[in-house]
Amino acid sequence: MIRRYGLWAAVLAMLVSVAGCEQGDSADSENQEVAQVTILSDDIPAGLDYDGPSVPAPSAQEGIVNLVENLVDNSRGEVNEDGVQLLDFKKFEGRLAESWDYDPATLTWTFHLRQGVVGCEGASFNADDVLYTFARAKSVSGAIAVSWFEFNVAAVDAFTPDVITDESKRELGDEVTKVDDYTVKVRQSAPSQLFLPVMATFATGILDKETMEKHATPDDPWSHKYNDTVNLPGFGPYCLERWDKGSEFVVKANPRYYRGAPPISRIVYRKVPESANRLAALRSGAAQVAENLTPKEIEAAKQAQGLKVGGVIGNENLFLHMNFKSKPFDNPKVRQAIATLIPYDPIVNDGYFNQAKKWEGHVPSSFPGYVKPATQYASDPARAKALLAEAGYPEGRGLDRFGGSFQLTYVAEKESTLGPIATMVQAALREAGIPAQLNPVPNSQFVDRLFVKKDLPFALDDQEKPVLIDAGYALFNAQISSKAGAPANNTNYSNARVDELTAAANVETDQEKRAQMLAEAQEILQKDLNWVPIVERKTQWAFSERISGLTWHPENALRWFELSPAES
Repeated sequence: MIRRYGLWAAVLAMLVSVAGCEQGDSADSENQEVAQVTILSDDIPAGLDYDGPSVPAPSAQEGIVNLVENLVDNSRGEVNEDGVQLLDFKKFEGRLAESWDYDPATLTWTFHLRQGVVGCEGASFNADDVLYTFARAKSVSGAIAVSWFEFNVAAVDAFTPDVITDESKRELGDEVTKVDDYTVKVRQSAPSQLFLPVMATFATGILDKETMEKHATPDDPWSHKYNDTVNLPGFGPYCLERWDKGSEFVVKANPRYYRGAPPISRIVYRKVPESANRLAALRSGAAQVAENLTPKEIEAAKQAQGLKVGGVIGNENLFLHMNFKSKPFDNPKVRQAIATLIPYDPIVNDGYFNQAKKWEGHVPSSFPGYVKPATQYASDPARAKALLAEAGYPEGRGLDRFGGSFQLTYVAEKESTLGPIATMVQAALREAGIPAQLNPVPNSQFVDRLFVKKDLPFALDDQEKPVLIDAGYALFNAQISSKAGAPANNTNYSNARVDELTAAANVETDQEKRAQMLAEAQEILQKDLNWVPIVERKTQWAFSERISGLTWHPENALRWFELSPAES
């Protein structure tokens, strides 16, 4: 331990500290404005395109939400017992849109846009930027059609699944129209209570059309490569200053941000792969926020002088991914056997230090519309062995010919947390004759195989979460089939009834009928085992007591504009 921290001390000397927050700077240092905050995470953005291959990674989403601005946002709600600001997901306030109207007769929303907004590159915001953002989404030209999917969920007219397969339908039409420079109309194909919530998600942030078009090429007319390798031009509170891939992501305050100067003028978002090193830097004062610490380190941070821990059980989870296109996972008996081998209690107690709870469904239990399915799975090795025998693999015999399928893959950067859990799962499976092998891979490779190639057979996944607080949206995002429009259907699961129920629920205005549809879909998913739900875990940050304003958003990404110096 002494050697480890001795080595880390040398690294700390190179880290950037908070300007104006060093103890002993001056007698009035407590009143000085914080000029810089250093945030440490297991990764930084590999790309910034919200339709790009890196977008499923939490670090990419954190970069995106701090550079672009949405038309609307959720209003602020209460502050929880940890001091984390929560949102009111039933109320909305304007951002780039000052106000809006809805005409139920024509299913049309009218957005009245804010004037005087200027982006990082000096471009002025107007209706053309909004139309460009919708048109880019409808082009489905990126690696993953995330923004198209969001507008499809919002029932924006002509943003339908056939857009994906029919190139002739990808051009924006009169479903989104410009009335004048500061008025835009958006027509729906059906009423949907998810319309405004979608407009607040990270993948519907408004892009700076003028700058985006400057970097377009004949091969890349929508500037996806530019976003993924250089910058994401928008109208947010921060501008990209430096992006050292795999190392550091630095932003500075947008001096013309319409809501005023951010309280923190510079943010250094740094990759420190070892979570123990992130905690050590935080304790030394070389960093002010640490993300993705292990549960054990969170407990240590709670006891450390000068530090605080804040968190919320929101939408983060852990589940076991089994690909329906990879044998033997196409056999429902094999899937059920594996679900009854998972050591649920040890994972909660020892893997997460009781900072998690068993997940009993395919939708976060805190979401409106969640129903605990009647079908449940518990650790039962005897039952699992019987199921394997029924599947044609008594004592696991014959499964070794699917060796490649049993490479239990997880994100290598999360070894401190996921490594011990993967070992527990491996041991439980091997006791029943299932030849599981551990396969940690870099996050970039994990995301590419899971979301782009969709060829990962077997994995522990703790990175997927619905970014809109609604059971119907959660189903739309990951549980319906790809042909029905799900961007995150990485198990290649397909059930026509689930597709039908979810689509109908999205536009059902009778809340009782909608709840019944969602409940039926959740029961089917639990029986089919699209995933093996394992735990719901707490989203947590450790941070300096000199920092306040941490707010939980469904992307689990901090909005840096909301951070500020803590009151003395």
